[in-house]
Amino acid sequence: MSVLEVDNLEAGYGDLTVVHGVDLSVDRGEMLTIIGPNGAGKSTFLKGVVGLADRQGGRVVLNDTDITDSAPEDVIYEGICHVPQVNNIFQNLSVIENLKMGAWALEDATFEERVESVYDRFSVLEERPNQKAGTLSGGQQQMVAMGAALMLDPDLLILDEPSAGLAPQLVDDVFKKIVDINNQEDTAVLMVEQNARRALEDSDRGVVLNLGKKEMEGTGAELLDSDEVQELYLGT
Repeated sequence: MSVLEVDNLEAGYGDLTVVHGVDLSVDRGEMLTIIGPNGAGKSTFLKGVVGLADRQGGRVVLNDTDITDSAPEDVIYEGICHVPQVNNIFQNLSVIENLKMGAWALEDATFEERVESVYDRFSVLEERPNQKAGTLSGGQQQMVAMGAALMLDPDLLILDEPSAGLAPQLVDDVFKKIVDINNQEDTAVLMVEQNARRALEDSDRGVVLNLGKKEMEGTGAELLDSDEVQELYLGT
């Protein structure tokens, strides 16, 4: 059963169209990664799904609800959370304050329960709830960003370049956390990631975008075994 259905999406900024008629679906509990060269429209596609880029055509359906004309602040209530690549935390707020900001649409009665769930997933955050998020390591800041998104217990977690700028030893930790979220909470994950090889290894399916169009789609293993993907996107 699909949690997200995107039909013939066109998206961009003003008169500029970046995404040209892309179809994509994400099943409940699935992990799907979008790969492609720089400038392929990957991040714009994610922004088009949640309404941060102009939806110029097509249809976006989340949990059987048409959100094509919904504002970004409204799609959260339908079960979707988006973690952008940059500016994804409040640097001058503490860890717990960032989690509170992530829970702005949450009923007060369930706040503490969700905090405990996030701490179970990211124990390092429980150790420093009052530390300013901007003083944490890059990997820990990414965990704050994901933790804030998980405060709303979304059906679909959208991640834009979660390993960007991280030291190699931290990349593995972040990917393990993403897989854990996907497996343990049955949260579907839609991810854009430049570390294509590692992301596809962990993903159920993958999609290749180029020049704003979908070029290929298959299981993670199928794309890893593709000579074309190997040559153009995996550097071998």
